[in-house]
Amino acid sequence: MLNIVLVEPEIPNNTGNIGRLCVGTGNRLHLIKPYGFEITDKNLKRSGLDYWVHLDWNEYNNVEEWIAQIPDKSRVFLFSSKADTSYYEASFQEGDWLVFGKESVGLSTAVLAQFENHLTIPMSDKIRSYNIANSVAFVVGEARRQLFFK
Repeated sequence: MLNIVLVEPEIPNNTGNIGRLCVGTGNRLHLIKPYGFEITDKNLKRSGLDYWVHLDWNEYNNVEEWIAQIPDKSRVFLFSSKADTSYYEASFQEGDWLVFGKESVGLSTAVLAQFENHLTIPMSDKIRSYNIANSVAFVVGEARRQLFFK
């Protein structure tokens, strides 16, 4: 199992899609407040469809609360378009933490400063970033490939 972390997600449809991906791949979703929506939001439920009830997820009031319960901070990977190391260069393990920032601005410099593993998803210079749900899917796919097809 991997731990997928969304720091202050803003768009319910993205969070719903990521929740559905977590159910389908057997991963745990961690949501850090504040959100740009309510968990009861109809858009969240529609994107997650009827799978949301099967989602293994945790909720935190802030980043500090989430960090306090991480057993091994060396296994936390933060994703940023500003990072230099591709996620293809990482060696993922069961239990790793894959952390994604809010849709509008990504991860804050304060959050990035607390961990060493900063990764990026290679992309064309014609875009600033990928949609967060697509980003999570890319990374989960690569991590699962590494874990199950070595």
